[in-house]
Amino acid sequence: MLVSLHLPKTAGTSFLALLESHYGETLLRDYADRPLNRSPWQRCFRAIAGSARLALPQAQLSNFKCVHGHFMPLKYRYLSGSERLQFVAWFRDPVERLASHYHYWQRTYNPLDAGRLHRRVVEERWDLERFCLGVELQNTYSKFLWGFPLARFDFVGITEHYASDVRAFASAFLKQPEPTVALENVNTARDSVHGESEQHYIDDADFRLAVEAHHAADVALYHLALARRADRLARSE
Repeated sequence: MLVSLHLPKTAGTSFLALLESHYGETLLRDYADRPLNRSPWQRCFRAIAGSARLALPQAQLSNFKCVHGHFMPLKYRYLSGSERLQFVAWFRDPVERLASHYHYWQRTYNPLDAGRLHRRVVEERWDLERFCLGVELQNTYSKFLWGFPLARFDFVGITEHYASDVRAFASAFLKQPEPTVALENVNTARDSVHGESEQHYIDDADFRLAVEAHHAADVALYHLALARRADRLARSE
């Protein structure tokens, strides 16, 4: 079983397209949890409860070979009935990810299906600074990875190197040396369609430093992810 964590605005929709093409009907899409739209105790309780439920023998997901979505990976850590669990996640520079997330929520707002936090951001007319320096989205990566260390992931990709990293993933995990590489659900005015570079959303140096300080835990996780990638590349030489 491959467990693919879709952290918001890290090319998860593009990665989903690759997984869909490979796994077909054996892919489970899990987007119901909405961790960012829940209080800390609700978010953690649901992850623990989900983990306990999926650890029971009767909870086997025998019809699926892959799960992908917005959930806390702790939920699947002890999944019953799977001989080998492999976890994968993509990380992006936290400052750029935040700004991309902000603009995405502005572009796609639909009051009929938006989550509680999404509604607040749009209806209360948060500006980018309020979005980036508020407590609601502080250290988003750390919120998702509560109770689940980065070292537990079998593959860590970097969104800024999506094209090359997705090829490395597909070759090692899907046995596809030349997968279709395309970015979906992107802001074409900013995000590179090639996945190797992009224009910066935030160029103001002081603002960037303030955001990095406010999200220090996520910045540290991102640097660990970069180190994981560097080690992977070194081993492949």
